[in-house]
Amino acid sequence: MSGLAAREARALWAAAIFFTRLPLPSLPLLLPADERRATAWWPLVGIGVGAAVAGVWWLAALTLPGSVAAGLAIAAGLLLTGGLHEDGFADVCDGLGGGRTRERALEIMRDSRLGAFGVTGLVLLLGLKWQAMASLPPAVLPAALIAAAAASRGGALAITLALPYARSDGRAAQRMTGRPGARFAGAAVVSLLPLLLLAPIARAACLAVAVGAAAGCLLWFRRRLGGYTGDCLGFTQQLGEVTILIAALAVA
Repeated sequence: MSGLAAREARALWAAAIFFTRLPLPSLPLLLPADERRATAWWPLVGIGVGAAVAGVWWLAALTLPGSVAAGLAIAAGLLLTGGLHEDGFADVCDGLGGGRTRERALEIMRDSRLGAFGVTGLVLLLGLKWQAMASLPPAVLPAALIAAAAASRGGALAITLALPYARSDGRAAQRMTGRPGARFAGAAVVSLLPLLLLAPIARAACLAVAVGAAAGCLLWFRRRLGGYTGDCLGFTQQLGEVTILIAALAVA
C-alpha cells in the first residue's frame, strides 16, 4: 500500500471510530493528523450509516407495519452512531434557545444536562423523522435515507470550512478540521452522489433543502457564536437529514 493510500486508510478508520459506535480497535499508528483528515471521510461514513438504517427498515418492513419498521430503523441509527449527532442537536437547542449571550450559549451547550429547549427539539426532530420515514413510499425510502445521511454530513463538513472554531480549548471538533483542498472537494462529491439514486424532481428538491439547511445553520452560528462547535455540526447534520427526508416526501 502506498504512503498516500495508507494515510487515507488511517483517516477513514479514524472517521469510523469517531462517528460510529462500531467496536473497532484503535490502531496504534493513528496520529493526530489522521484525526484532522478524518472529517473528509464523514460523508462516506454517512453512506454506510444510511445503508445500514435502510437495511434495518427493509428487513423490519417484511413482516411489520411501515411505522414500526421506521421506528426500528431510527433506533438502529441511534445505536450505530451512539446518538452523537442527536446529542449535538439537543445541546444547540438548549444553548441558542436559552443563552442570550455568546458566552452563556457556549456554557449551556457544554452542560451535560438536557433542558426544555433540548427536549422539545429532540421530540420534534425524532417525531418528524419518524413520520417522514413512515410516510415515504417503500420504493423511495432506502434511497432517501442514504442520500439524506450523506448530504447532511456534507453540509456539516462545509461548516468546518466556512467558520472558525468557536472555542479555544482544543476539543475534538477543533482537532478534526482541515483546510480546503482536493480531499474536501472529493468529500463534497461523495456527499452528493447518493442523490443520483432519487428521481430528478426529488433530487433537485433534496439538494435545495440540503444547501438551504447548511447555509441557514452557517449564518445562525456565525451571528450567535462567531463560529461553530462539535454540537453545531451535529445540529447541522440532523437538521439537514430531516429536511431532506421531508423534501423527498413532499415530491414523492
